[in-house]
Formats: sequence, structure tokens, C-alpha cells
Amino acid sequence: MRAPTLETKRLRLRPLAARDFDAYAAAWSDPRTTRFIGGAPRDRITSWGKFLQAAGMWPVLGYGYWTFADRETDAYLGIGGPSQMERGMPQLDGFVEMGWALAPAAWGQGIATEAMEAACQWADGQLRGELRCIIDLENAPSIRVAEKIGFSRIDEVENEQGSLLVFARVRP
Repeated sequence: MRAPTLETKRLRLRPLAARDFDAYAAAWSDPRTTRFIGGAPRDRITSWGKFLQAAGMWPVLGYGYWTFADRETDAYLGIGGPSQMERGMPQLDGFVEMGWALAPAAWGQGIATEAMEAACQWADGQLRGELRCIIDLENAPSIRVAEKIGFSRIDEVENEQGSLLVFARVRP
């Protein structure tokens, strides 16, 4: 299965494409992007593997990440959607995990909320069961995004990344 294209007022959620990789790699090499996601900036080799992993979820799982692109310019703004990351966390076992990450230039504009509302609406119509997400305890902007799109905190866990909050979203 190939990712469908979704459109919002300002965004196009579309399949990842090779043309996105330079912007993706630049975002993930920025310590601001990785501060709450893994902690360390990624080199291009690591980014390439993660980029292919994100693109590969669709044909294997029937869901996965989209590129979040500006609807007018098609510029890369970020990435996100439903996933199955096999993190070894019992709180995520058997649940679709929603995730998102924006390039720092796209922060503070409501883009994550707009993109993830569309992604959750798609998931509500296509996938079964409760959606979950994990967010670093210190990542207040992403916590606000999760709450705006209907997620509620259900747990807190400690792992190699630090303190993570687990959120659940029951479908409307």
C-alpha cells in the first residue's frame, strides 16, 4: 500500500519521496529536533536508514508516516503519522503509535496540530483500536499538541531516553 495524500488548509500530507531527504536529514541533524527524540543529532547515514524505515511502513503495515509539506510550495515541514516502532514498551504493545517531528523552522505555527488532526482522522476511518503516543516529559509543545488532538495521559515510564509520558486517544 502507498500512503494516500491528505490535504488540510495549509498542508499536504503525502508519501515520503527522495526529494524530501535533504530537508529531512537537515532537520534530524539539528539538536533542537532531537532534544526530546533520542537526544543526539543524526548523521546522514542514520537519517537515511530512518527515512527508509518511515517510508517502508506503508507497504508492510498499511499505515505509516507522511511527509508534512506546505500546500502551496511543497516544502518539507516535518514527518509523522501512525506507526509500529517495536519499542519494547508494554504500554505500546498492540497499539498503533502516533508520532510527529517538525523541522525547527516550522515550530510554533500550529502545523503539528493541523497535520496530526488529519492523520488521526485518517486513522479513525482506517485503523482499529485506541491510538497511543509517547512524549518526553519535558516536551511541553508536543504535550500540548497531543492534548489538542484528543490524547490523554495514561502513564509515565522511565527508559534509556529518560522520563516519557504515555498518552492514549479513544476514537470519537
